[in-house]
Amino acid sequence: MPAPSVTPAPHLATGLLLASAGSIAFSGKAIIVKLAYRHGVDAVTLIMYRMLFALPLFLALAWWASRGKAALTGKDWLGIAGLGFTGYYLASFLDFWGLQYVSASLERLILYLNPTLVLVLGWFVYQRRISGLQALAMAVSYAGVLLVFGHEAGFQGPNAVLGTLLVFGSAISYAIYLVYSGELVKRLGSLRLVGLATSVACGLCLLQFVLLRPLSAADVAPEVIWLSLLNATLCTFAPVLMVMMAIERIGAGLAAQTGMIGPMSTIAMGVLILDEPFNGWIVAGTALVLSGVFLVTRFGKPAVGQ
Repeated sequence: MPAPSVTPAPHLATGLLLASAGSIAFSGKAIIVKLAYRHGVDAVTLIMYRMLFALPLFLALAWWASRGKAALTGKDWLGIAGLGFTGYYLASFLDFWGLQYVSASLERLILYLNPTLVLVLGWFVYQRRISGLQALAMAVSYAGVLLVFGHEAGFQGPNAVLGTLLVFGSAISYAIYLVYSGELVKRLGSLRLVGLATSVACGLCLLQFVLLRPLSAADVAPEVIWLSLLNATLCTFAPVLMVMMAIERIGAGLAAQTGMIGPMSTIAMGVLILDEPFNGWIVAGTALVLSGVFLVTRFGKPAVGQ
């Protein structure tokens, strides 16, 4: 009697598809930002437009996820404000700012170090043990970033240092969000927290623009408007939903490992759309980063990237 054919469970196939699509969509953000910078806009104005278009979507998500739930306490609102500032306002602004100085490929590799930063913060805040294998995996990942950074510094000069520090600061800020969001996620639910925290970040980005720029700075090229609309929908709101839905189906660990397609898709889009260089240094650095992060997420508590 022939053995029955084995087919993947529907939820597994759907979860992998959602995780892959979400990772690619997240990665497209850097490409869109780099394209917008070609039209003379700065980071403060560009992130304002992204958050302006994203705000109604996240407010709607927060409302939908809050239906039938208990009212928020003052402590809840304080936590939401803090996480919105750290995880979505500061992390996003530093990332946008850093993209003025580094390639999309290097930016994505730095942000992909998030699981290693969560591991370090867990050790620092909660005294969680880091195994020897995890420490080795982290060293491999950072060696990969340094390899790509060294290559980029050769033709970008001091700008590469500034951009790398800004993007690394973004990664640290988002890792802080991941470490401290656990309690609120359990109480509020992931979608409700994301909707509310991101809405706070959107408001902060709008306020930042009003305080730092004259209103005339909002007069930008039409291409910036359309790119920002695409960034807010396809590369911000949609991937948040896709990754959350993927985690529900396949778990955070497998979703994080599937997310390894993100850096590779960024490199591919950077080469094809932005004419960024592609050579052995980038290949070797990417391989080291992905290998190290895979081991960290395989043997540690994984985290889903920005």
